[in-house]
Amino acid sequence: MQQLDMNSEEFLEELEKTKKFTDKVCNNFGWVYHPMDDVNEGVTMGLARNKMLYGKRYCPCFMVVEEEGKFKSADNRVCPCKPAIEKEIPEEGKCHCGIFCTPEYVEEYNKENN
Repeated sequence: MQQLDMNSEEFLEELEKTKKFTDKVCNNFGWVYHPMDDVNEGVTMGLARNKMLYGKRYCPCFMVVEEEGKFKSADNRVCPCKPAIEKEIPEEGKCHCGIFCTPEYVEEYNKENN
């Protein structure tokens, strides 16, 4: 497995691009971030890592494999993935990775955890 220096200028630049990307996804779909910052940070770092290693922002919660010289993830989960858009967020209020949520999910989460 290829290693990345997560303190390198290159990674930090990709991390900033990924943060802008996730902001745009939230704005485009009317979603909000998970109320736990460590969830958002972990997923954002994983997305940036996958972008650098594999060329796409594959969901970090799923394995990325190489087939015939090309990379792909389980269920081809490129963020924001089709299962999240079509099933997970509408039915559960959040995507599998947890970064993208409906405002209603976050409101309920905050009621239960505060």
